[in-house]
Amino acid sequence: MLKTTPKKTVIDAISQHALAQPDATAMLFEGRTTSYGELDRNTNKVANALLALGLKPGDHIAFIGKNSDSYFEMMFGAMKAGMIVTPVNWRLAPPEMVYIVNNAEAPVLFVGPEFSTVVRDLLPKLTTVKHVIAMEKADGDWPAYAAWRDAQPATAPSVPIDGNVVAIQLYTSGTTGHPKGAMLSHGNLVNLAGEAYDKLPEWNQWTTDDASLVAMPVFHIAGTGWGLLGLYHGAKNVILRDFDPNAVLDMFQTQGISKAILVPAAMQFVVRHPRARQIDYSRLKYMIYGASPCPLDLLKECMEVFGCGFVQMYGMTETTGAITILDPEDHVPEGSKRMRSAGKAMAGVEMAILDADGNKLPPGETGEIASRSASNMVGYWKMPEATRATISDDNWLRTGDAGYIDQDGYIYVQDRIKDMIISGGENIYPAEVENAVFGHPGVADVAVIGVPDDKWGETVKAIVVRRPDAQVTPDEIIAWARQQIASYKAPRSVEFIDALPRNPSGKILRRELREPYWKGRERRVN
Repeated sequence: MLKTTPKKTVIDAISQHALAQPDATAMLFEGRTTSYGELDRNTNKVANALLALGLKPGDHIAFIGKNSDSYFEMMFGAMKAGMIVTPVNWRLAPPEMVYIVNNAEAPVLFVGPEFSTVVRDLLPKLTTVKHVIAMEKADGDWPAYAAWRDAQPATAPSVPIDGNVVAIQLYTSGTTGHPKGAMLSHGNLVNLAGEAYDKLPEWNQWTTDDASLVAMPVFHIAGTGWGLLGLYHGAKNVILRDFDPNAVLDMFQTQGISKAILVPAAMQFVVRHPRARQIDYSRLKYMIYGASPCPLDLLKECMEVFGCGFVQMYGMTETTGAITILDPEDHVPEGSKRMRSAGKAMAGVEMAILDADGNKLPPGETGEIASRSASNMVGYWKMPEATRATISDDNWLRTGDAGYIDQDGYIYVQDRIKDMIISGGENIYPAEVENAVFGHPGVADVAVIGVPDDKWGETVKAIVVRRPDAQVTPDEIIAWARQQIASYKAPRSVEFIDALPRNPSGKILRRELREPYWKGRERRVN
């Protein structure tokens, strides 16, 4: 097992590994390897390059691009300079990207080659961006990342950083409109890495032989957080530009992947690929899954094919990812009730079920799931009211999920208080979709719900009331929505009704709308 001294920041880990194993592979990306010694030097150069641009500690660094070794290098470099990395979800519609970059007040934007045309179109609207860096080759007047980096010395910058300094800002979909920037500190990330454990559980123990697969997008905590975890612990991190089932299988076969994290929809794509049962998984120790629960039949199929230990994680961006764990011991081939749970609290995490007034409920009673730990975010960027609504004065963070805790401490998620839809691991808020659909001239009223789907967990359905004499079709409404918001948020199906069910105060009764689709299912949220 790799032994490192306790750390206050995640960048401490990079310098420690550079001293202990300078020639060990930190990252493998499309045939390019980076050792821990190179990673330490290159991240120093990035920090110095950012400071040379006139940026200051506390400034935001925006990134629009797909997964790469350069992203993690840039991220750690920015952290060494005391700056805050903001990866932008490239699946968003252009106006949403503009909002995030402007809201973060980012003076520098790093751009992957896939998005250079999009960013050039958006640049006049990016009011705070003064410098654009192309992540691969130079692009017009945008310098190439490597050349820009290598123009600076490899000496460590003298910027004081402690656990309270914000390191990453990830944006979550907004319940009523604009997304919110969740600020995660170095202390949050160190806690995620396992410093709260007296002894790391076996699944989070790492050796110099471990190879970690980073296939989830870095604009999610599952991508950035998992990549951070592997680098923190000194493993070889195999990074895929995109999630691709065939490429994932190639990495299992050729790189000896020992640990991986996938959302259930991604696991399904991999396990049902024609090559899935032809691959040697003998080096795979653990498959980590989360973001949405895994259907029991799919989970049993994955256990059969991969033949490794399985770990379910439950959490959210605001909790720096995982706060509960369903251990490998609770995954049994025949299935069990516990496999439908979200597991038990991680070390250093308190979990509780709260009523509407914030009082703790006893085991078995349903209320809102809440957590308290060093993993709770610092807060939402420039949104103090939203922060206070989410985190109490005594640091209880309300998840927005309804559920209960059993006598043994296992948490069961039953419904979603805040109506959020999770489709393929992506968080989608009905209000945002409703606003997009409502703008169609043929729509008089609309409610959006999540309906069960075998592949994606849930998909978005719009329940629409037509305007009098309107002849609008489902396809027209879907096409309209895709022009307003990211396509993954747009409805997959549309149903027309005469009137939406509402309570006396006018609130849409979503539970009543969902009931026909979820009837007979033990778990009303995916």
